[in-house]
Amino acid sequence: MNITTILILLATIVTTGTARAADVPPAPSASPAPLARATFAGGCFWCMEPPYDKLDGIISTTSGYIGGDKPKPTYEEVSAGGTGHAEAIEIVYEPSKISYSKLLDVFWRNIDPTTRDRQFCDTGSQYRTAIFYHDEEQKRLAEASRAALERSKPFPQPIVTEIVPAGTFTAAEDYHQDYYLKNPVRYRFYRFSCGRDQRLEELWGKADK
Repeated sequence: MNITTILILLATIVTTGTARAADVPPAPSASPAPLARATFAGGCFWCMEPPYDKLDGIISTTSGYIGGDKPKPTYEEVSAGGTGHAEAIEIVYEPSKISYSKLLDVFWRNIDPTTRDRQFCDTGSQYRTAIFYHDEEQKRLAEASRAALERSKPFPQPIVTEIVPAGTFTAAEDYHQDYYLKNPVRYRFYRFSCGRDQRLEELWGKADK
């Protein structure tokens, strides 16, 4: 076999090997875990972020406004009570790590579900309590949760918390996000002076530590 023949054979092997390697598809990367949203109104949104932020499976909590008609409302507009919005939080979570039912349990025990258009020291429809469901399964679970609570609640007053479809959620201004972390002293003073923890203890008993 002469040198020319050898070179032709080597070129064929290299070309064929390269072509076969290129034909092999790359290994698929792992798919990210599916995420879901939950939206709850429980009075001052500053106070609704902390109970969820500490839970495993929570990706983010965002304070904002929902339930009104005005596009992109500001805090001043919502707090004045003229837009129909409620202060709320939108939660992004991993259903594989935490269930919607668990989020509902946390919601109930961090609000006063017996007062209409008010939470603790804050009054007005912008401070109403509501569960804003994103699909029929969330609606079913929310209604079942409220019904179970009506049967087992440790207080005599009726539950007035709404269960309504979620509309457009508008994130609040940056200074409202994670307020309890950015301004811990002011946050604790507000929460105490508003009587939130005192009333929650009256309704639900002492919180588990």
